Amino acid sequence: MYFWILGQMGMESAAGSMQFRRGMQTVLLAALLAAEGQIVSVGALAEDLWGGDQPESAENALQAHASRLRRKLQMLEPGRKQTRLVSQTGGYRLDLTGARVDAMAFYDEISAVRADPDMAPTEVIRRLRGALALWRGPVFGGVTVGVAAQAAAARLSATRISVLELLFDTELKLGQHSTIIPELTELVRGETLNERLCELLMVALYRSGRQTDALNAYQRMRHRMAEELGVDPSPMLRNHERAILAHDRCLLLREDHRRLRATA
Repeated sequence: MYFWILGQMGMESAAGSMQFRRGMQTVLLAALLAAEGQIVSVGALAEDLWGGDQPESAENALQAHASRLRRKLQMLEPGRKQTRLVSQTGGYRLDLTGARVDAMAFYDEISAVRADPDMAPTEVIRRLRGALALWRGPVFGGVTVGVAAQAAAARLSATRISVLELLFDTELKLGQHSTIIPELTELVRGETLNERLCELLMVALYRSGRQTDALNAYQRMRHRMAEELGVDPSPMLRNHERAILAHDRCLLLREDHRRLRATA
């Protein structure tokens, strides 16, 4: 069985696949997957499903939703003897034995890279790009989920950004500045204001002989930060602007531009 949450939520097996786009079973499955095989209390699940507007017989209603989800799980694994959705004293648990969850696979791959500081840069890039390829959209498909699932989604999204930063840093080391410009440009122009990605874009543009474009990228970020947050860029980003204007050696190919972060 394969469960997906890095994009449209769903599950798949040799018997078929199902997607979850809305409704109580979507919220329930999200909460159980966010728990990564641990038990989730009836109270926590009821809060996720109904918030402060719980029905009088919330436990019975939850049991009905769990039964429907259990039947769907059994449809995809007709030969499985033990149900995956386990009812235990005080709560429910999704048995992930023998299953694969894309988010857990993502975390496992990132942990393997971070645990090996001597890993060859080319291998780092290959594994990071493989982990990022698991993402097909916003976590849980962007649907409204409960508190625990929201926290899990926030952690996953933050980890994805840190992985992107590590990936582009590594690719810059290998002189791949020109190839990463389109991807970085799209990310920097996205909704999230991320100074580190802007910094990496500025360095990539500068090393590609596009000093003016690098400075323009800084100015766009400065204007957005002023308009949306009412703040100025960090010393780190300002250091990179000054370095570009001064043609600092740290920005040259094969040099380590990250030294500019240390002087921020």
